[in-house]
Amino acid sequence: MQVHDRKHTGGTGQFGEDSRVTQELGFGQPMGGVAQTAFIVPDLEAAIRHWATDMRAGPFFVLPHLLVPGQTYRGAESRADVTLAMGFAGHMMIELIQPLDDNPSVYRETIEARGYGYHHMGIACADVEADVAAYSQRGWHEAYRAAVPTGGEVVYLDNGSGAATGFIELLPVTPGMDATFTRFWEASRNWDGRDPIRPFA
Repeated sequence: MQVHDRKHTGGTGQFGEDSRVTQELGFGQPMGGVAQTAFIVPDLEAAIRHWATDMRAGPFFVLPHLLVPGQTYRGAESRADVTLAMGFAGHMMIELIQPLDDNPSVYRETIEARGYGYHHMGIACADVEADVAAYSQRGWHEAYRAAVPTGGEVVYLDNGSGAATGFIELLPVTPGMDATFTRFWEASRNWDGRDPIRPFA
């Protein structure tokens, strides 16, 4: 894992006893901070071309059919299938998600409430379960959980207004996650705009 310490002035803060040292991931975002901004889209390829052309973000790496055994939605088995793509705008990962069916999901909730567009922020977590517990003490509850190919499980949290204002996704920081996302970020540096759609692996 390419996590290293980044020193800054500060002192004791709400996120730990000593906030003068922050772990930074290989793609430049801090451990425990926002690493990803995600959007739901009706057409993934069209969305990628929009982001690449109009926002100059990318290239995007596509993971088709993220439907894995054991994923849950609101406490029950989830059968919702999605295809997604990840690319970078600077150090911020942009995730684009296209639902592939009408099964109940955190994505359908948002589409039904306000249409396509912004969906969630992803937080880089050293310990997802500890963060689930901490968020639950502040009124958040688990809405969705699924294993991911970079290791561990992601957990989406809802404070009662997720569909209307956005969810939080807890992203497990594993060696596979840091290496994969850092590879995507490195591809974005000095990118010339060619081949905006690429395979995830």
